[in-house]
Amino acid sequence: MSYTIAVAGKGGSGKTTLSALIISLLLKSDRKPILAVDADPNSNLNEALGVKFDRTVVGAVEEIMGNKDDLPAGITKERLLESHFQDALVESQGFDLLVMGHTEGGGCYCRANDLLRSFMDGLQQNYPYVVMDNEAGMEHLSRRTTRDADALLIVANPTPVSLRTARQIVEMTQNLKLGIKKSYLVINEENENHSRIPTEENNAGLTLLGRIPYDQEVEKCSVKVQPLFNLPEDSPARRAVSQILETLLI
Repeated sequence: MSYTIAVAGKGGSGKTTLSALIISLLLKSDRKPILAVDADPNSNLNEALGVKFDRTVVGAVEEIMGNKDDLPAGITKERLLESHFQDALVESQGFDLLVMGHTEGGGCYCRANDLLRSFMDGLQQNYPYVVMDNEAGMEHLSRRTTRDADALLIVANPTPVSLRTARQIVEMTQNLKLGIKKSYLVINEENENHSRIPTEENNAGLTLLGRIPYDQEVEKCSVKVQPLFNLPEDSPARRAVSQILETLLI
């Protein structure tokens, strides 16, 4: 049985950085293989992990659904979808990456989503840990194409707008009955001034799991599009996420 960590938050809050650092630290502690799922339509988890992808899952669905009358002879739409889902999986050292992609366009995708749910359910059983980087709306969780999470980490900057988004995500998960076992708040101080801003994290109705301090090395990796695996051992962000992960997995 895999342990699934879902990460969500307002765009720019630092959720992809947190997801990548969690994966990096799981690998370092030999908790592998790991399935990394980029469920944010603005896909950039691959950059933080230093890998490239050619195909998204939703892109594969749209490709087949848009050409369903011109399929290869003797191959059903279902078999072709399953093959394309597998092709979308990027294999790397100690972890595999699956990029979900943007929401589908018009038309009925019910059967395709059923197949995707079945594929994801089977796939996750091959990994002791699954880390999902979600958008604030958590589209793939709400459509059940990515399933229940053991822990949801909601990332927020210590600003009123970001914390309001965190509260909205909590309310959405409760209203949609997403089957999340436990939700936490993670404060990310993504610039040097954040540490001086009063926070209202308790108002988000969440347990504060940890606080990630501003880290110049993280900013350098982002600007240079370098994987966060390159962060030095004494990186403040790396140390903070290590404590967060240790607390989470006790």
